[in-house]
Amino acid sequence: MISKEEVEKIAKLARLELTAQEIEKMQKDLSEILDYFDLLKTAPKVKIEKPAVAKASAGGARIDEVLPRDIKTAEKLINAAPDKKDGYIKVKTIL
Repeated sequence: MISKEEVEKIAKLARLELTAQEIEKMQKDLSEILDYFDLLKTAPKVKIEKPAVAKASAGGARIDEVLPRDIKTAEKLINAAPDKKDGYIKVKTIL
C-alpha cells in the first residue's frame, strides 16, 4: 500500500490540500491503481503485425498522386452552397 507520506507528497506537487480522511481514501485509491498496473504487466503480450506498406520513396512516405478532377462533383458542391461567387463558395471572414 502506498504510504501516507507519498500521498502527501503527491498532493503537495499537485497543489492539493487534503484532509486526513481524503489522504486515507487517496492511499487506498492510488494503491488499487498501482495494483492494476502490476496486473497489466503480467498480461500476455500480443504481437501485432504491421500492415504492409507499399514501397514509396527512400523516406518511407507515400507517393503523391494527382487524381482526375471530377467536375460534376465540384459543381454539385458549389451549387449546394448557400453563398457562392465566380465558381467559388463564399464563407464568413474568420480574422
